[in-house]
Amino acid sequence: MKLIGYFRSSAAFRVRIALNLKGIAVEHASRHLRKGEHRAPDYVAINPQKLVPALVLDDGQVMTQSLAILEYLEETHPNPPLLPKDPVERARVRSLALIPTADIHPIQNLRVMAYLREKYEQSEEGTFAWSRHWIETGFDAYEASVAKDRHTGTFSHGNVPTMADLCLVPQVFNAQRFKVDMKRYPTIQRIHDACMKHPAFDSAQPSKQPDAEP
Repeated sequence: MKLIGYFRSSAAFRVRIALNLKGIAVEHASRHLRKGEHRAPDYVAINPQKLVPALVLDDGQVMTQSLAILEYLEETHPNPPLLPKDPVERARVRSLALIPTADIHPIQNLRVMAYLREKYEQSEEGTFAWSRHWIETGFDAYEASVAKDRHTGTFSHGNVPTMADLCLVPQVFNAQRFKVDMKRYPTIQRIHDACMKHPAFDSAQPSKQPDAEP
């Protein structure tokens, strides 16, 4: 398989963690988002959304959307599991995962910030303020959801990483980049720190990718 991503992409980061946790070796390729390489005709032919990541299977089929890829990896490589067995607990993990992936990231990603600058003449600080607002709105909810819940352990759910953690950690990286005050979110910060002690998370971080830039 081949994973096409970008070192700073939160969505690609999620998938890299999953691949590492499950011990799946893939070829890595990059499309530089700031240079517009994701809009090149050869990439659009396999991913009309012009987004990363894309997972190219051995038979040539292409999967897009990070959560769909995570679910595929969970179904085809079930160990170690990213979701609990209990249906209610599975729903909790999915619900937590959707806070960063559905409620935060889509409205503060690179193309949204570029649109704000180009169409509404927002300054860099203006776009950063926009991003901080939506990260903080989502993190307020995530923190409240995990801080006192009996299912929260070392990680967002229990004492082994789940899909929720794979989605949370990249968003914390974004929060740091956009200067969010993480002291407001002690439980999220604790979970993030626990995750980053795990080699699967550490080796997936942006700075350790072949296409990493300052």
